[in-house]
This record gives sequence, C-alpha cells and structure tokens, in this order.
Amino acid sequence: MMNHFMILAVLLPLRTCHTAYSQQGSLMFPVTYFNVSKDLALQRLLVEWDVDKTAHDAELAMSFEIQVRRADEATVWTDFHNVTLNKSGKPLHWIWDSDLPLECMSHSVRIRSKAEASKIWSQWSPWETVLGLDASDNYGPKIFPEEKVIEEGLGITLCCVGRKGQIIKEFFLLDSDVHYFSETNRQIGLLTVKNVTLRGASRHVTVYCKEPCSEEPCYAHALFFVGRPPDTPGDFSCQTRNMTTVTCTWNQGKDTYLYGRHSSKHTLFDEFSQNLVPCTVSCSEQSSQCSCSWDIGQQRIYNITLTVENALGRKTAMEAFDVTHRIYPLPPFQLWEECTDTEIKLHWNHQNKGIELFCQTEVFQPNGKAELYNGSDTQLHHTSITLGGLQPFTKYTARVRCGAAKNFWRWSEWSKAQTIRTKEAAPSGKVDIWSEITPVLRGRNVTLFWKQEPGFRANARSISYEITWEKVEDSSKAECISLSSAYNSTRIFIDNHPYRITIMAKNNVNYSLPSILIIPGATDNSTEKMLNDSELKEEKVNGTEDGILISWEPRHAYDSYVIDWCNFPMSQPCDLQWERFGPSTSSALISSAAFVPGVRYNFRVYGSTANRASLLERKTGYLKEQPPEFCTEVKNIELSNHAVTLFWDPCPTNKTDRGFLRGYCIYVSPVQEDCNLKGSKKHVHSDGSVLCKYTIENPEERRYTVKHLTSNTKYKLAVVAYTGGGEFPELNFMYIDTPFDYMMYLLVLLVIVPSLIVTICVWKMKWVKECCCPVIPSPNKSKVLSFKEFKIGPEKVLKISDCTPDTLAVDNKVEAQKLHLQSLMPSTPTEDKTDVHNSFWDYHNENENENEKRNFTSTPTPQTHTWFENLAYSSHLAVESDPYQLPETLETSKAEVSAVPYQPQYYLSILNDDVPSSPGEAAGRKTSLRYISQTDVHCIGRRL
Repeated sequence: MMNHFMILAVLLPLRTCHTAYSQQGSLMFPVTYFNVSKDLALQRLLVEWDVDKTAHDAELAMSFEIQVRRADEATVWTDFHNVTLNKSGKPLHWIWDSDLPLECMSHSVRIRSKAEASKIWSQWSPWETVLGLDASDNYGPKIFPEEKVIEEGLGITLCCVGRKGQIIKEFFLLDSDVHYFSETNRQIGLLTVKNVTLRGASRHVTVYCKEPCSEEPCYAHALFFVGRPPDTPGDFSCQTRNMTTVTCTWNQGKDTYLYGRHSSKHTLFDEFSQNLVPCTVSCSEQSSQCSCSWDIGQQRIYNITLTVENALGRKTAMEAFDVTHRIYPLPPFQLWEECTDTEIKLHWNHQNKGIELFCQTEVFQPNGKAELYNGSDTQLHHTSITLGGLQPFTKYTARVRCGAAKNFWRWSEWSKAQTIRTKEAAPSGKVDIWSEITPVLRGRNVTLFWKQEPGFRANARSISYEITWEKVEDSSKAECISLSSAYNSTRIFIDNHPYRITIMAKNNVNYSLPSILIIPGATDNSTEKMLNDSELKEEKVNGTEDGILISWEPRHAYDSYVIDWCNFPMSQPCDLQWERFGPSTSSALISSAAFVPGVRYNFRVYGSTANRASLLERKTGYLKEQPPEFCTEVKNIELSNHAVTLFWDPCPTNKTDRGFLRGYCIYVSPVQEDCNLKGSKKHVHSDGSVLCKYTIENPEERRYTVKHLTSNTKYKLAVVAYTGGGEFPELNFMYIDTPFDYMMYLLVLLVIVPSLIVTICVWKMKWVKECCCPVIPSPNKSKVLSFKEFKIGPEKVLKISDCTPDTLAVDNKVEAQKLHLQSLMPSTPTEDKTDVHNSFWDYHNENENENEKRNFTSTPTPQTHTWFENLAYSSHLAVESDPYQLPETLETSKAEVSAVPYQPQYYLSILNDDVPSSPGEAAGRKTSLRYISQTDVHCIGRRL
C-alpha cells in the first residue's frame, strides 16, 4: 500500500505558528467539516475537511491524524498530516491510494486534530464510510477492478464480490503459468498476482470466479490485458515544407502491446493559443513513427505539448518553434544537363514557391567515390550548377538537394539520380611497347607487345592501335598496320638494319601520344647492342609472400630500367610481361596473380636510354620452392667389408623446376636394427625406424661413400635430392649385404693377441723384474743411514747398537763355527765401529713372512747359511729353511745352524781364519756376513 498526500492549503512562515500557539495554545480546534469520496478510475479515496475559522485567522500550525479501515478487516492504516492554516479558509485535502479495488469492500475514514504546540488531540470524528459492492445486492458475482489492464512486470490484487449470503468458493487464473495467491470461502474473494510477465503472442490472462452453486449466476470470468505504459515520445519535432502546413513527427518508442480501445492516445496542445491542435495522428506499425499535420494560417510561433496516454500511464514532450525557421524544402525535380568532354551543366526545378533555396549537388565517380558541389544560385523557381574537371567519355551520376537560404533548418530529400556521360576526346596517356627479337634468315622476326600505361584513357567507346616501323637511316619507306583493341601483340619482319617502331592509340576524335622503340641493327657493335642471353650468368633470386624480389646494379648510362618475364613459362605463348622503373631504382618486388609455388620464373633486366634497351642481367627464381618430384636412382655401388660407395646420375632438368637443387640426402640403416653410424645424424622414419642420415650440400656431387659399416650385415640405403622446398617425400630403399671380414679375424690372431700379451707384461714389468732379477741392497741406500751421526766421510757406517736385528745369517760353515766359538767367549763393550762388507741383517716379521711366501716363485742357486737369533728381543722364532737351499740340503743346513745370544752393545767381528784377539783386528777384515733389510729385499714374493 502506498499513501500519497496532497496539501492544498498555502503554508505560511513558522513565526506565525508561534503567535497562534501563544494565543490559542490551550485551545482545541476539532474538525468541523469532514467528507470522503472515491475515484474509481484511479482507485483512490479523496478526503476533505476543515476546522473552525478562528484557526485559519490565527494561521495556526496544526497536525491531523487520519485512519482508514476496510469492512470486516481489523487492519487500520494511519497517517499524519501537518499543515499551517492561512486566512483564505479553504478546506484541506488528503488522498489515499488503495491497493485493492474500492468496489471490493466498503472503506471507512476518521480524523482528529491538534495544534502542533499542544499535546492534546481532539476527539475522533465519526467514521465516514464509502460503500463498496459488498453492501449491494448483485445479480451474481463480479470481478474488480473494472479496468482490465495489468502492467507487465508488476503485481495486482483482484477481488470477486459474491452475492449476499454467498461465499466465493473458487477464484483462479485459467491457462497461465503466472504465480498467484487466492483467499476464498467468504463473500469477497481475493487473488494476488505478482510479477506478471507473459511470453509469446498471448498478452492476456483469464480470471475465473465461482460460488458454490451451479446455476448460471453462480460464476463470473474476466479477461485482463497485460501491457506497458507508453514511452516518452522521441525525436519530437515540427517543420513546414511549403509555409502553409506544419507537420510534427515523433517516435512513439517500444510497443505497449495494448490495442483497440486500450491503445495509446496522442494529443497535441498549443500553449500559446490554449487550444488543442486540430490534427489527426497517424502512426506506422513498422517504424513506430507518428505524424500530425495542420494548416498554420497566420500563426508563426507555436509551443506544442504532445501527450501520449494509455490505461497504465502518461508521457509528454514539448516543442516550441518559429515556422519560418523550420523550413524543410521539397526535393528538386525535372533534372536535365548540358555537357562537353570535361564539364556538365546540370539544371532542375523545385516546388517551393516563395522560398529562397540554397542547393547542393552530389556527383558519383565511376569508382563509386562521391564529390559534393555547392551552388551559389538562389533563384526561386529554376536553378543550375556547372560541374568541371571531369573525364571525357565517362559516366557520372548526379543528384540534388536544397535547403532554405535564410534560417537554414535542414536539407530536403535528394532528387532522383541523373546519369550523365561526358563526350569523347582524344586518348590521354601513352601505350607502353616492348619486343622480343628472333634472328631468322636474312633478317629478324620482331614480336611486339604493348599495354596501356597507368593513367591511359581511351576517352571513347572504342580505340585501335596503329603501328609504324621504319629504318632509322631512311624514314621514307615506313610500313604501318592498324589493329583493334582486342590485340596486344603482333609480329613483324625486319632486316638487319636499325629500325624505329612507333605505336599510337586512335579513337574517333584523334591519336594518343606516340611511343617509340629503337631496334639496333644486327651487326651493330656499339655499347648499346643487345647482349645474348648466353653471355650473362643467371643469378638466383628469392621469393616472398608478396612476390619475387629482383635487384640489379645501377648504371648511370641509362634513364630507365625494364624487367620482363613470362607469367606462364611452360606455355606458348608465355604471356610476356614487363615493368619500367626510374633511373634511381635498383630493386623491385615483382608480383603477379599468375605466380604459383613450384614454378621457375626467368627475369631479364634491361637498361634503356633514348628508346634503346640493352640486356644487363638475368635472374631466375621461385615464388616458393617445392620439394623435387623425382627419386634419385642409384646406378652403381662399390661394396667392401665396412663401406659402400654409391653412384647416381644427374637430376633430369625437366624435373628439377620445382626448386633449386641444393644437394642430396643419403639414408642408411641395418635391416634388423636401428642405425648408429659415426659421422651421421639420426632420422626417424615414418614407420618409426631410426635411420642414419648424411647430407651432401653440393648439387654437382654424383658419388658418396658410407663408412663404418659392419661386415656380414644387411643394410638398406636410399638417395634423395632436396631443394629449398624440402626433400623428395618418399624413400625407395635398395638393399645390400656387406661381405664377411676374414682379414679381421687374422688380424686378431696375429696382432691383437700378441699385443695383449706384451701389454700385460709391460703392465707387470716391475713384478717380473723383481722376481727374475732382484735388486741387491746396499747400506748406502738405507734410509736409516741417511742421518749425519751414521756417516764417516762419504761412507755410511751402521752401529749395531743403533739398529737391532732379530736374526743373523752366515754364508759358510767355517765362519759359523768360529762365530759360535766367539759367542761363547766373554766379550767387552767397545765403541769402535766395524765396517761390514757384503753382509746383511735379516729382520723377520710373522705377518711379512706370510706375504713373502705368497710372492716367492723363482728357484735360487743352492747356498748354505747360518742363522742367529737375536735373543735380546726374546724372540722364539723357529729357524726357517733357507729359500736358496734345495730340499735335499735343507735338513743338513738346519743341523748346522747355531743360535747365539746377541748383545747389541758390542761390535760383532767375523773372521775367515782365526778368532781375532781383539775387536780392533776384526774391524779391518772382510767377512761374508750379510745384512738383510727387512723392507728393501724381496725374493719371489717373500720378504726377509
């Protein structure tokens, strides 16, 4: 529910209220007049009331509380209305909009008042009731509201009023997917619909209401239309075309979906005359455009209000204008022309009597481009315009529009288009001529080609070409032929003299400018002589997406350059084409719609001066190279155990024109496995096998040797050519078997096996040397004797007290016996040093003995040794057998060995004959007692 308030009393300043309060603050002013009515069209209650005149005279600020209730409902709507009274004494008004049709049930209203400065309200007025149809005796049930239009997207509450004593049993929508809620089982049934949105062609809903009985008066139904309120009129404007009639136009906007008596009504009202405009509105269903026209008479200024209204709403638009400033002329008519070869004078009439016009002409060129020409003539009934700078014998299309010269408002519509052709004239521009010369018996055949230069115009319906040729030295014997425009080449015969050839285009009016070509004599040796193709090397050029790029070396001797080529080089005629370039140009991109990939195009670059052309360079290239279309055939092979040499023939010339031959690719692979040859690249074939690939980048190569093959193996090989566009797409393999390599096995037996043995021996040389030729140790190499205290001059002397051996060995029995006797004698310590030659100490270690036994392999010469145990170490080592003894002497040697206590504080002297009387005598004698180093001497794997 929405409550709206309308205050019709005039408000006065707030200071008046304070005055009234001070004078009348303790008084109450109850409502003296109270009336309630209803507006069924707008579904609202109109409340009117008044208070005592003294309150108006006091200009009292008052508050009013108003309550509304419906019959049989406990709900009460309350609103407050504040107003400051004035001395006019006019009644007060208040409006209440109902969300339920007022016909459905009775509504009651009451009111009370108080001064704003007071806290005391007056007594409530009696309820004033506006009766609904629920209090009347109907013939049958009725559905309200009576205006059967519902706004799309909004909701509405409908009611069905039954007869007295009856209840509404059913109240619903028929054949609709719109959601609704109904309240029944009483005299007044309610049905609430929310968000009414209909799709498709159906723009209405049907409502059905029924009482419990089954007679005809027991039910009712109604059809409600769903639509939209009107849009605000768009593009509302008014104008005149002849100063006698005014026409207003506007766009009515979107469709309201309401038709017939529910459709929108349009009215125009003039605020200046305060009258409705006497016109009939017409609207187009297709364009939504509406218009209305009327005679203006003497009135020139209007202020028009346009109102568009239907059952769901009203919208307005306004337009104020001066008719003399709103002239929209009628379009010109009856166009005609006067023309020459370069000008058109266009005439026309118009119907705008008494209106001075300014006109504009639009001319369409043959290419569709439009140009505008503004006319300066402002005659009233007839005007014209001259259009210059036109092309001869060319068709133009022209049309005209006009506008008011004074107070311009808008252009008229365009007149009907007029097509005009200018008259003929002599051809403009020149014909470009070119030639090919073929030597024949007693002269030359010259094939002439020509084409129209850019900017050339025939300027007539038809043209022909007139060709004249004459000797340069003698122009009196000129020959001439004329050919129609259907021809662009011809062949003539000339002798070996220089000739001048001229070509001109001709039409019904005159000739074009001549084009001249000088053909040098066949025996002319001047620098301008044409060079034979064989004298120039052909240079390869590259193609791009847009054409083939040609570049040349510029020469200052020429004033222009010419490039010619054949669009279809494999055909006869080949469609010879040529292009000319200025003297400062040294490259050009040659493009043609005839260029296709995989076709070789040959270009010749000429220098031209004084109408003479000289061949400068030859080029050849492709728009885009393609793979070759032939398979290289291997003609011969040379096979060895580990290599194969392939021979093939040159590529056929007629099959290499799809691209420049860049070289060959050789594919090799064993039949039973993937390939992995040295010096090759891996290539995965389409069948998934891995091939070895060799690339030959020299197109002149005719042989290749594949190495590192395995003997006694089957291989497959293929040779393919490749160009800048790729390789030949298929591989045609040939198969070979490499022979068995007997020499390899012989080499293994005679060279590799002995080499292996020698290598092992070299690797074990130290071990072999130590076992076969052991090194005899020297005390001078002892690390122990490297200290200064062990040296006497250059010699090294070992002091027995400084080096403690654990075993002594004596070479012969006699010395052993003497040593044994000496050991039994008491000895005296001394500090003298004894020089012992060719003797060694033998240190033994249990761990070392085990290693020495494993390393000992050779058999020494039998010798006899005597071993002495160093008792100072408390050693109980068993006397070992001499490794140099034979088995049969081993037992005897053991029996002869004598062990004596060893005292490191004495020098030991071994005498060959007699026992020395003193240690001094023993110092100068040599013995065969040997010192054996425990670390330096090895013998057959055993350390002593």
